[in-house]
Amino acid sequence: MTDANTRVYAQSPMPQLLTDELQASPTASAPCADPAAQWLLIDGREQRSSEGLIEGFCRRLVDSGFPLFRFFLSVRTLHPQVAAQGFHWWRNRDQVQLVAREHGIYQEQVYLDSPIRLLHERRVNEIRRRIEDPATPFDFPILNDLKAEGVTDYLLLPVPFTSGTINTTAIATDRPGGFTAPEIARFKGLLPLFTVAVEVREVKRIASTLLDTYLGHDAGQRVLQGQIRRGAGVTMAAAIFYCDLRGFTALSEGMAPDRVIELLNDYFGCMAAPVQALGGEVLKFIGDAMLAIFPIADDLDRDRACRTALKAARRALAALDELNLNRREAGEATLEVGVALHTGTVMYGNIGAPDRLDFTVIGHAVNLTTRLERLCRQLGRRVVASERFASPCGIEMTPLGRFELPGVHEPQAVFGLPDETSRLDGGPA
Repeated sequence: MTDANTRVYAQSPMPQLLTDELQASPTASAPCADPAAQWLLIDGREQRSSEGLIEGFCRRLVDSGFPLFRFFLSVRTLHPQVAAQGFHWWRNRDQVQLVAREHGIYQEQVYLDSPIRLLHERRVNEIRRRIEDPATPFDFPILNDLKAEGVTDYLLLPVPFTSGTINTTAIATDRPGGFTAPEIARFKGLLPLFTVAVEVREVKRIASTLLDTYLGHDAGQRVLQGQIRRGAGVTMAAAIFYCDLRGFTALSEGMAPDRVIELLNDYFGCMAAPVQALGGEVLKFIGDAMLAIFPIADDLDRDRACRTALKAARRALAALDELNLNRREAGEATLEVGVALHTGTVMYGNIGAPDRLDFTVIGHAVNLTTRLERLCRQLGRRVVASERFASPCGIEMTPLGRFELPGVHEPQAVFGLPDETSRLDGGPA
């Protein structure tokens, strides 16, 4: 699909920015003299987000006489749920609108019919449509939307990142006659500088997302802030949440690997979502077990943290019950879990080999919690808690007796949920 308004890539995969039109621009030979470029180099550096950068850049363009009505930037990203981020700016609106596109978008019709696809596939290196010209082909559905908004001219360009990823940006005007050649040349001259500025922010966003995903939000932010030396960390108080899937080895025997992963993902989804929703920090998945904490700010905050962790446990069990109902209806085995709750002092920081670190918690309180969980099977309970944890929870927990725990000197008073009936070894969920 090529015509006078659609330019095909040359031999180089990178778009050629200095064309005859660029030569006609008063800022083409020295784009850094452009007021929008000056803003990117000076004030733009203070913008922490891509949204702030785009808003400021577009406003400077408009203030300096550029007839911009609509600006769009699409950036591919690394995120477990999001494939791309779309940033939308309009001259008559107060803020940049951020739209996330989930994985699978590239197989959907909205993308297959989009001009963006042609740039991603490197079939062209720009697309321009003079919408007010009766001879212009309306070969993309978005053109009808733009016409309804009053747009007269539309230009789509690639935004290549240093990783080799091709992102895209689009500008549109509502001025009769559309963009002039010098105006387009000016924008193309500014685009490399804008690309560098936005890539810095998007790389940081991706790094933050990946650290959140693999370490947890708090741990990820600590790493970004420089806590990366082995042994670096803090001593803190926390309510500890530890859960383990019972009978997983027997359950997974003979299952295809992808089915095992699907089962674990379903199970961990039930356990982790309530913890995160209530402000807890999921630190790690250990096989079929999960370790999480609810940090305690001070002595007055301990009761709140314990009650919140208990609420997360109840919600997790409710989610697991719903999952088990679906599994039972599908003729699949139900899942049994043991959850242990405790509170105490932990060491929170970097532990591991010099070049392979893990940001986690260690300490006697963590060890006691994992040993406490082993009582779940023995007592036919899904939730057990220490006395320290249960004391602020009042009637929400009931005593189950005192028990010896491996590696713990004194017998521990153990508590459970008063409304939970005994489930001895593999009872139905």
